[in-house]
Amino acid sequence: MSGELILLVDDEPSILELAQLYLEQEGYRVKTAADGLGALDAVEQRKPALVVLDVMLPKMDGFEVCRKLRAEGNPVLILMLTARDDDIDKIVGLEIGADDYMTKPFNPRELVARVRAILRRAERPNKEGAAITVGDLTIDPARREVTVNGAPVDLRAQEFDLLYAFALHKGLVLAREKLLSLAWGYDYYGQSRTVDVHVAHLRKRIAGSQVKIETVTGVGYKLVV
Repeated sequence: MSGELILLVDDEPSILELAQLYLEQEGYRVKTAADGLGALDAVEQRKPALVVLDVMLPKMDGFEVCRKLRAEGNPVLILMLTARDDDIDKIVGLEIGADDYMTKPFNPRELVARVRAILRRAERPNKEGAAITVGDLTIDPARREVTVNGAPVDLRAQEFDLLYAFALHKGLVLAREKLLSLAWGYDYYGQSRTVDVHVAHLRKRIAGSQVKIETVTGVGYKLVV
């Protein structure tokens, strides 16, 4: 879905130029920022659909930028770039509210694919069926609302998609790779650790429910009452 505004935030001009070139070739509009404070200003003024946010930035690092945006309730989609392949960087990014992550150096074609997939997940048409009730948990895909005993549960877009995938396959053991396919999309390039982080978030969100997400050691997860 082209035409959306993408904000690229990195202090390396070569990375900005390359990423901008590939994204604009796909029809996206692109703005850039070279430091964390500039990123915050650009998000406020430009209202981008998605921010590609490097972690290591002058003035304010990417983690702090992400924290501030989420603390302000800003729902802008965030794809974080980490210079290391360490799980800790990726987990921290997801924990503080990033929607996805990539490791530098990256293939610009993969960056475009990631951006496209994130935007598609966030804006996918609500063509799913009727509301699903599992125990005291109700999931309404048309309204993208979740309630426990009638009380609303606040979920981010990806958390909703993951819970909905579980509900459609309640009682069945789903491997991490299967969950990536169901909730993130077939062209998602992320690693299975992403599933673990989002499952941990979901467990906290529905902690007061009869419904639980069980770990099946060595296989994956399943939704049970």
